[in-house]
Amino acid sequence: MRKLLRTLLRARWFQQFAGLLAAGFLRLVWTTNRFSYDPDDVYDIVEPQMPVILAFWHGQHFMTPFIKRAHHRGKVLISRHRDGEFNALAAERLGIETIRGSGDHGSAFNRKGGVGAFKEMVRALEENYNVALTADVPKRSRVAGLGVIMLARESGRMIMPFAMATSRFIRLNNWDRTTINLPFGRGALVGGEPIFVPADADAEMMETLRARLEATLNDATRRAYARIGRPELEAVRCDVSQTSESG
Repeated sequence: MRKLLRTLLRARWFQQFAGLLAAGFLRLVWTTNRFSYDPDDVYDIVEPQMPVILAFWHGQHFMTPFIKRAHHRGKVLISRHRDGEFNALAAERLGIETIRGSGDHGSAFNRKGGVGAFKEMVRALEENYNVALTADVPKRSRVAGLGVIMLARESGRMIMPFAMATSRFIRLNNWDRTTINLPFGRGALVGGEPIFVPADADAEMMETLRARLEATLNDATRRAYARIGRPELEAVRCDVSQTSESG
């Protein structure tokens, strides 16, 4: 049975079908949630700085394709893992181009296509694409790595940290607290303070900015849940069977 399941998950037709379903479901979530923005003029702040590096926490990625407006150009970094294939197909159906590889700058960086993906992200920014990627160190939730900081230093582009939340969701009990957003509620898109990394930033400054990115993302996430009237949700780890709904 396990062999059959693995074969099914690797089948291209099944991956495409799953990506189609995921994209349709996410459109439903976006159109049936009443989204608010913090700050209210977040797009007026971001657009003059484009192209930018959009950074967010792993596990909060499902709604990120909808940050893009029709006239924006965007690419997102997605891993080469089998689970990443579903995410990539869904993102592409939602109008987001993908870059495949790892954001990990540890020992597996080269093996997971990290070097090639890093160069492709730099090229994308040079070609006026906004680039979105998660900030977490792999398997360490809410701990920012240096990958986003290195990309900003190399490209000279601003980092725009952000968080998205909906009042109704399922939160998985896994390492990144994956949030599956649900329809028919309220949503919030919260932008954090932009971060600029100088081209001559040394190791000490890089670490300072990494810590600032981590703190900014945590603050944006808290603000996002407060925005939908449920500040306590950010502190709660729900299991796969739980859903939370706004009052």
